[in-house]
Amino acid sequence: MFVKFVFRRKTNDEQKGIITSWLTLVNAEIFKMSSNSTSDPETICNETYLTFHYPLYATTYILIFIPGLLANSAALWVLCRFISKKNKAIIFMINLSVADLAHVLSLPFRIYYYISHHWPFQRIPCLLCFYLKYLNMYASICFLTCISLQRCFFLLKPFRARDWKRRYDVGISAAIWVIVGTACLPFPIMRSTDLANNTDSCFADLGYRKMNAVALVGMITAAELAGFVIPVVIIAWCTWKMTISLRQPPVAFQGISEKQKALRMVYMCAAVFFICFTPYHINFIFYTMVKEAIISSCPIVQSTQYFHPFCLCLASLCCLLDPILYYFMASEFRDQLSRHGSSVTRSRLMSRESGSSMIG
Repeated sequence: MFVKFVFRRKTNDEQKGIITSWLTLVNAEIFKMSSNSTSDPETICNETYLTFHYPLYATTYILIFIPGLLANSAALWVLCRFISKKNKAIIFMINLSVADLAHVLSLPFRIYYYISHHWPFQRIPCLLCFYLKYLNMYASICFLTCISLQRCFFLLKPFRARDWKRRYDVGISAAIWVIVGTACLPFPIMRSTDLANNTDSCFADLGYRKMNAVALVGMITAAELAGFVIPVVIIAWCTWKMTISLRQPPVAFQGISEKQKALRMVYMCAAVFFICFTPYHINFIFYTMVKEAIISSCPIVQSTQYFHPFCLCLASLCCLLDPILYYFMASEFRDQLSRHGSSVTRSRLMSRESGSSMIG
């Protein structure tokens, strides 16, 4: 009755204007809902509101920080000061330790953010810490591959290993840093959107800048091929060749124990690679397509978004596993570490004895 009363008092033009306005609002809402369903599957699947990754990231990084800092600092110090053998992939181990230490030093910023949900610093430190995560990941992949390949090459071609120069390893390491450092730049660039309006967010809460189809295909292909497929093939080939060589009689100056040490080293590299980096690269394809709104199926979107934090946590775990590789797989590392530890202990005991004799 009220609607009829209102329409009686208004002219026909006014009635048409009201109806037109109402239809315009309805059409706008329908268009908004349809556009959201096609362009933002994360919102439709309610994955944006999941917050379990905050305590997951904070707990993981707290557990990694102190052991990773101490282990990689000690490893870097021992590798640089005491080990001089060129046939043990020492240069690659040093660079691997540097990559791990760089990521470990950025963990306090991540821990603070995931506990407080607030980023009080500038945007540049946020993007730098974000960049170091992926720089550590792909630098570690490259150096683990180089360690496996060099140990296999020196074991299978011992006479050619004599002519290998240390500067070759230095040059390869420098090339890896340049290539990996350049290749990882798209990761912070893609997440550097909305810098002026949202300065309190960082890391997992950064925006996402969508790419065109050519750039997207190129990035996924490069990341998966160079960062996963080729290293997997190389490490698997090295493991297979060294396992076969262990069944053959050793060279005159190369005992069976040397082959076993080299094989254990390659096994450890393969274990670190598969545990830390394989889950991420399997999930990476689906995660990128979800962010680009290519995949809109809610089960796939939900599972991809759910597993992504776990994959990143596993990737950070390499900062703890790599020092185990140095200690348990390189006999020189153990020997030098134990010698230096015993010498420090002896010096402390002597200083205490001299101090007590002076007092007596």
